[in-house]
Amino acid sequence: MQKKRILFLGETYRADAITWMNGLKEFGDFEIVTWELHTRSTGVSRIKRLAELSKSFLTIRSITKKFNADMIIAERTTSYGFLAALSGIRPIAIAQQGITDLWPQNSLLYPFKKIIQSYAFKKADLIHAWGPVMATHMQNNHVNMSKVMVIPKGINLNFFEYQDNCNESIIKAIVTRSLLPEYKHDVILKAFAILKKQNIPFELTIVGDGILLSKLKKLSKELGIENNVTFTGRISNNDLPKLLQKSNLYISMPTTEGVSASLFEAMACGCFPVVTNLPGNKSWIIQKKNGILIESENIEKLANEIVWAFENSEIRKNAVLENRKFVEENANYAINMKKIADKYHELINLRSD
Repeated sequence: MQKKRILFLGETYRADAITWMNGLKEFGDFEIVTWELHTRSTGVSRIKRLAELSKSFLTIRSITKKFNADMIIAERTTSYGFLAALSGIRPIAIAQQGITDLWPQNSLLYPFKKIIQSYAFKKADLIHAWGPVMATHMQNNHVNMSKVMVIPKGINLNFFEYQDNCNESIIKAIVTRSLLPEYKHDVILKAFAILKKQNIPFELTIVGDGILLSKLKKLSKELGIENNVTFTGRISNNDLPKLLQKSNLYISMPTTEGVSASLFEAMACGCFPVVTNLPGNKSWIIQKKNGILIESENIEKLANEIVWAFENSEIRKNAVLENRKFVEENANYAINMKKIADKYHELINLRSD
């Protein structure tokens, strides 16, 4: 029997996209071909990206004919979702990656994005909300909720195994977000500088790469904490669980958040989360029960809460066990991706009947 074929529209270098595609191959036995825009959606290049988007329709139509896809899926409900809606392939599944996908709100293109998102919502046969916060946005925008599947892709729990680090004698914190302005690594470094002044021992590991790497290294020296901070740079996927398992606190201070696989990975490995007080995080974290929620740029508050979390070891012990259980029940990659793959087969079969 011939494998069912999927055309994937999205940025294939992204970890979320790789997880999605690999899950469909593993649990749905799909054959996948990909296409993506080459211009990044940043600054002035957003205009160039829009121009590229306008020329992409014919290219995707050509790929569609050659590949003979049984289904098309799109990362984001705006750019790629709009192209999927125009492709002529059915069924269509689109995924909302952020809280709204309409970002930045002060952009001149915001009204245009809202129009093409609405069109993609109407044309889609299935809409992925990787978490409840995304489904809320869809409901507020009068999306047909019978088409919405609310489930995260999940993480590989055999890979991200639990490790009890609650009895460590010092703070061992880890940050696993890209070194980009929106993740506020500078705030985290300044909070740990306060701990240094208070003679509180700590080790801070900052994983990943990005445009701010050199600036953040320089800042750590200016703050006098360079000997306490390790910048790993880009690491292999095999090394990430090991670093998480050696840590007892996970810190993440972005200014916006949808559904964070990084948070699930930390929770699975036994790190106590200290994260931004955003709707996306509040879907999973209950204040001072299984983590801490604080404002993104409150440096003193962050420092105080890091100390509170470390000193309240009994709360942390209970929290990390509950978090592992939660991830096993709600964010198990093997279970969730099988459900998603089965849904795709169901949609394809309905279309072919």
